[in-house]
Amino acid sequence: MENTHKLVIIVGSVREGRIGPVVSSWVAEQARAHGGFDVEVVDLAHFEVPLSLPAASPKFAGDDYPRPAGMAGLTSALAGADAFVVVTPEYNHSYPASLKAAIDWHFTQWTAKPVAFVSYGGAAGGRHAVLHLENVLTELHAVTIRDGLAFPNYFTAWEDGRPLDAQAPGYAKTLLDQLAWWAGALRSAREAAPYPA
Repeated sequence: MENTHKLVIIVGSVREGRIGPVVSSWVAEQARAHGGFDVEVVDLAHFEVPLSLPAASPKFAGDDYPRPAGMAGLTSALAGADAFVVVTPEYNHSYPASLKAAIDWHFTQWTAKPVAFVSYGGAAGGRHAVLHLENVLTELHAVTIRDGLAFPNYFTAWEDGRPLDAQAPGYAKTLLDQLAWWAGALRSAREAAPYPA
């Protein structure tokens, strides 16, 4: 459908025992029910994402950037996306190294595309991680969505793969409505003229 946007939901944690895939699965369910998206869940644990980077910048190297073969599926998914939802925990008041590495291996794949955040953690619900991610993704010319979704004390806030907060689906709808609007606006803009990065 012309009005359907390609949404990539990124599972940002690769930690043993993580709840990220559970949260991401629920987010994907909400996005499919929303009706505005063609949804793909991308789990960073399934890709080769080294912490060591090449000397060249992905911004200037473009398609010639020397990424590992095991990263090809991730790069393809990011490039084909109209919008992203990043699902992240909070580690020591920030986000995981796995997520930073995945972001840093790419540049144009994020440019002029909207990014929303679903976070989880202790009392802050991962908001410190999101604040850091907003700064990083803005540097890559992505557009961050204001209304995110946070799950404080996730270890007691989820049961049978679902959040216990009855308002969570409503918050998710607001996030997805804003994301769909931006996805359409930015896709039209990218099609009309190259982004001046």
